[in-house]
Amino acid sequence: MCCGHDHDQKGVTLWFTGLPCSGKSAVADRVAAILTEAGYRVERLDGDIVRKSLTRDLGFSRKDRDENIRRVTFVAKLLTRNGVFVLTSFISPYRDIRAEARAEIGSFLEVYTKCALDVCVERDVKGMYKKAMAGEIKEFTGVSDPYEEPQKPEIFLETDKETLEESARKVLLALKEYGYLG
Repeated sequence: MCCGHDHDQKGVTLWFTGLPCSGKSAVADRVAAILTEAGYRVERLDGDIVRKSLTRDLGFSRKDRDENIRRVTFVAKLLTRNGVFVLTSFISPYRDIRAEARAEIGSFLEVYTKCALDVCVERDVKGMYKKAMAGEIKEFTGVSDPYEEPQKPEIFLETDKETLEESARKVLLALKEYGYLG
């Protein structure tokens, strides 16, 4: 039994959601690195990467955003049922599609990366918020399109008040509390 985890690992999807630039990818990447180093099977599904492959045909309308999440949900479900820790980072701004993902996947922990809008704007190296606020980008979450905060996330991070390590530690503690880590 390699690494001590291969045969007894129970799969789960950690669904990181939050405003653009709220820290979803940074925290998910850090948690993935820690879990991988400890010998767990881990996969990352990140919005920017998935949109260059699996969902490159989709835009940012409500219909396309929902379809994007449905496709990601399908992949996450397959990986989860095969004993993989799946860390997804998608804005996924609408509660109903996140609830659909939860119901479809089953082993699902919602991770809300709460971050003040002004901090998200500061962190935005691509300048997307600036363009959205100038009206150059339509349907931009947090500016011209709504973000529906999770009502009862299993994991609540305040990425504008916590260090990356503090947020990652909270995720790992929750995995332990929910019985996914020994």
